[in-house]
Amino acid sequence: MEQVIDAVEGKSELSEKALLLTFDDGYIDNYAFAFPILEEFGIQGSFFIPGKTFTTHQLLDVNKIHYILASADICKLVEDVKKEMDYYRGIEFDYAPTDDLFNEYAVESRFDIKETIFVKRMLQTVLPERLRNTISSNLFEKYVGVPEEQLAYELYMTEEQIRTMKRHGMFIGLHGYDHYWLGKLPKEQMKKDLDKALDTLDEFIDRKRWVMNYPYGSYNQDVLDYIKMKGACVGLTTEVRIADICMDAALELPRLDCNDFPPKSENYKRYDI
Repeated sequence: MEQVIDAVEGKSELSEKALLLTFDDGYIDNYAFAFPILEEFGIQGSFFIPGKTFTTHQLLDVNKIHYILASADICKLVEDVKKEMDYYRGIEFDYAPTDDLFNEYAVESRFDIKETIFVKRMLQTVLPERLRNTISSNLFEKYVGVPEEQLAYELYMTEEQIRTMKRHGMFIGLHGYDHYWLGKLPKEQMKKDLDKALDTLDEFIDRKRWVMNYPYGSYNQDVLDYIKMKGACVGLTTEVRIADICMDAALELPRLDCNDFPPKSENYKRYDI
């Protein structure tokens, strides 16, 4: 990653076939499986870790939703989400009619069917945050039935494991604190989340030259302006293509996803690698 930063800043050039390996979300398998392999071959990995994963015993919303989706029949789950939305509407929260929201957000993506996208969008960003937390907790209890603290302990790296990877030459970068859709947050909440992430990861980053990885690939101009002001020099998006250091904005570099490679797919062949 340091070579990428130097190239972005015009201090050096990357080789023609330069490759950067990035790992998002701070999962324990990064430490247990990826880290030893990287060590064996003398390759650096860049790990982007939400601050919440190693400072609390709570699941990120993205993972709580993953567990629910893995445990429930999707058609039944969609009906449950709709029922919860209809139940809470007007009691304390105000939002569009459920069918209108389904028609707007149930749109198939590269990797998910439309019903899955509907559940994810409602519980990740569309509904008010406090309501999202309530509904996801209700569904988690119904479908998963395992204490959240136990799963969080099993799923994420610890602070000491992150420290070990850093000591062995791995790069650590920012991925927010709560893994929010930063581009959809009110400006002050966005700043608060990023400040908290910076404070949490202070030991592992250079405050004057750090790298941002946008959760869900969500950002806007306010996010770009703020992280630049706070010392970010490189930003990684979820736009799917090969990055061109000479052409792409330093804070908006694209990447290929692991799902673009076998065994999931051969989408990487669409690009000149």
